[in-house]
Parts: sequence; C-alpha cells; structure tokens
Amino acid sequence: MELYQLKTFVAIAREGSLTRAAERVFTSAPAVSAQLRALEDELGVKLFERTPRGMSLTEAGVRLLDEAERTLASAMRMRSAADQLRGAAQGVVRFGTVVDPVALRLGEVLVTLAQRHPQVALQLRQGLSYQTLSAVQRGDLDCAYVLSDAEHIEGLELHRLGAVDLVVVLPASVAEAHPGLSLDELTNLPWVGTPPSCVLRVHLEKLFAGAGREYRQGRTADDESAIRSMVASGMGAGLIRLDQAQQGERNGELAIWSGWRSHTWLCWVAPGGDRRAVAIEAVEAVKKAVMEAWA
Repeated sequence: MELYQLKTFVAIAREGSLTRAAERVFTSAPAVSAQLRALEDELGVKLFERTPRGMSLTEAGVRLLDEAERTLASAMRMRSAADQLRGAAQGVVRFGTVVDPVALRLGEVLVTLAQRHPQVALQLRQGLSYQTLSAVQRGDLDCAYVLSDAEHIEGLELHRLGAVDLVVVLPASVAEAHPGLSLDELTNLPWVGTPPSCVLRVHLEKLFAGAGREYRQGRTADDESAIRSMVASGMGAGLIRLDQAQQGERNGELAIWSGWRSHTWLCWVAPGGDRRAVAIEAVEAVKKAVMEAWA
C-alpha cells in the first residue's frame, strides 16, 4: 500500500468524481482509476459504487476513509519531525482569506515569513467566511482568517485576533431624503443580504429581530465589496464592516445609519490535533507570524 493510493482514495471521496479527484492529485483520471483498483485489490473490499451522480462511498469505504486520513496525517507529522530535526520549517500552506489584505495585516505576515521561513510558501485563497471555514474543516485549506462569533469550534484551533465592527449602510440618496430614518422604517427598505450561513446574515437577522420583524431574503451578494457596490447603486440597504463603510462614505458612495452597530471577530483557524494536512512546522510558522502581526 502506497501513500499516493491513500491520497487518491481521499480525493475521490471528497470530490465524488474521478475527473475532479485527478485534478486534485495532479494526475489523469485513468491513473486515479488504476490506483483505486489496486488499493481495493490489496484491501480486499470495494470502496466506491459508481452512480449517475458520481462515485459514492460503500459502507466499507466510509469506515476506512477516517483511517486513511489519519494515516496521511501521521505521515505528514513524520515529515514535519524530520524538518524540525533539520532546523527548518518548509512546505506549502494553503491559507484562506476573507477580507482585504490591509485589514488582515497580511503584508506584515508575508514579510515576517519571508524573513524567518523562506522555505514556507503561502497559497492564498479568498472566499466568504463560511465557505473558507468549511474548507478548513474538510482539509482543503490548512489555515484561514474567518469572521466568526464563535469562541470555540470543535476540531479546530481558533484564535480571536480582533473585534470587527459592523454597521448598516444606505444609498446616499435614501440617507439624504430620510435623515431621521427609524428602525421600523429601515427594516421596510429593500435590502442587500448575504447567504444564510454568512456571519453578516446572522447579525442582519438580529437587527430585524430587534424591530420585531423577520428578515426575508431578497437581493443577495457574495462578499462585502459587492454589498457596498449594490448599496451605492441604490439597490437597497446593507450591512458591512465599519472600515469599508467609512471608506464608502468618504467617497460619497453611501451613508452610515447611526442607529445601530454590532461586532463580530476576525479569527485565525486551523485543523486541530491529528487533522493537520501539511507539515505542522510550516503551519506553526504561519500562526506565529499572524499572532505577531496582531500582538
């Protein structure tokens, strides 16, 4: 049994497709199929069923998937231990981000890593917090910045870096026409919201609950820059970070409604314990650089 066969097994389980699994492990679909057959022959069990929707784990596959992931994690820890013996942190770290680089102090992190750990390379991937968090939990990302209200998330290492203020923004024309807008009037306006799993959506629903109303999803945007742009174009009110709102207000694009403010947290997260997918020392190097930037 080879480690690359286990990597292929995990990739097929995660992607549900031989073609997508091949892309994930940087090989061809026929090679992935051959590796799967070889692994099933060696184990003496069938790991997948082919269905119209793709590859579906058998009962045996479900039970063996966790073992495969633990075996791969152990192999990575051994490599990390060898790196530590050589006195070097190295490897590629898939780092998820959710907001602009300045707010994340990402420049400071990159400079520190380049100076202290030149063999650690970051692959930056941007997305919504809930998507990024799910990617860390699945093992598709090694660590990430996320916006979250949580103090603890099972299976993850989580560090709160700083509070993030959230405010309501209005199209400039609406704010000018209704300078004394009440909460009741505010919740009657058209809104630009976010997907239900987004932390901004949670706070938006709390805002509506404070007015005794239920938020009903209408226009939806996938990130804060899109919300800001849609609000500025007059499509409705929205909820974004205070620093983004202040910039938009300075540019004359929108106005901040002064009747409400909330906050969430910018956090750094990584898989805890045995679920680290890359060299532990490389992730620890990133963690130290992040913590130093936010000290």
